[in-house]
Amino acid sequence: MKKFKIKSYCKVNLTLRVLRKESNGYHKIRTLITFCNLHDIITISKVKNLLDEITFSGKFKRGISKKNNTITKVLKLFREKKFVQNQFFKINIQKNIPHGAGLGGGSSNAAALINYFNSKSKLKLNEIKIKYLARKIGFDVPICLQKKNLLITGKKNEMLRSNKKFKFILLIVYPNLICSTKKIYEKNKQMRSIKQKNYLQIKDNKKLITYLINDRNDFEKVVSKIYPKVKSTIKFIRDQKGCYFSRISGSGSACFGLFSNSNNAIYAKKLIKLKYPKYWCVISKTI
Repeated sequence: MKKFKIKSYCKVNLTLRVLRKESNGYHKIRTLITFCNLHDIITISKVKNLLDEITFSGKFKRGISKKNNTITKVLKLFREKKFVQNQFFKINIQKNIPHGAGLGGGSSNAAALINYFNSKSKLKLNEIKIKYLARKIGFDVPICLQKKNLLITGKKNEMLRSNKKFKFILLIVYPNLICSTKKIYEKNKQMRSIKQKNYLQIKDNKKLITYLINDRNDFEKVVSKIYPKVKSTIKFIRDQKGCYFSRISGSGSACFGLFSNSNNAIYAKKLIKLKYPKYWCVISKTI
């Protein structure tokens, strides 16, 4: 059977503001998201069996349920909708993106598989339908359908995308712990309406970086309190030469620093490996 390989890219929240809590318990957020060349690899082929074969490999394969994950959820949904009928698949996901880190690995996997089925099965689903299906899998899945810089404004279902490339160099550090997103949301008390620039309209990267330096991730305070490792990691990255700013992505635990050039990022990575030899870190570029 022919095998197809799909790249599933990492997302990073450059900023994140919690605006308010809705009556349904969910929160409205405003966030600027970019995508990096760090990616998982999904290998898929059809099988004659009457069962799917879902496996995980790679550094971050542990801790993922084989029966209940974003891949199985997509397969179940597409069968319920009769988009995929009388077909079963052998799927392996090489996990290069740490899960439970705020980098959208699982959501990106799901989005990549949705796009694959829409293309290869010639479903011809329009953008509205694709987003609807993606939302059924998880909040971040629609975000990952396109690898374009994205601003979620906090207004109902509004996501603004841009073809502009940021060309940022990021050092991403994973302190080997999984943050509970539910717990972070429950404990976060910092909510307020804010006026924020549309970052996607800023053409000059230097000006954009200046604005980003003065912004933040509202979850960082509560995450740092619950997980002291995260707080010390952010500070250590921030103190390195050429680092414009450092913060968490999403609700953590991955921390990242935006660096002025590759040499500074490489040197910072060496220092982090000396300081925290058990932590995972990688230098990545925005795409």
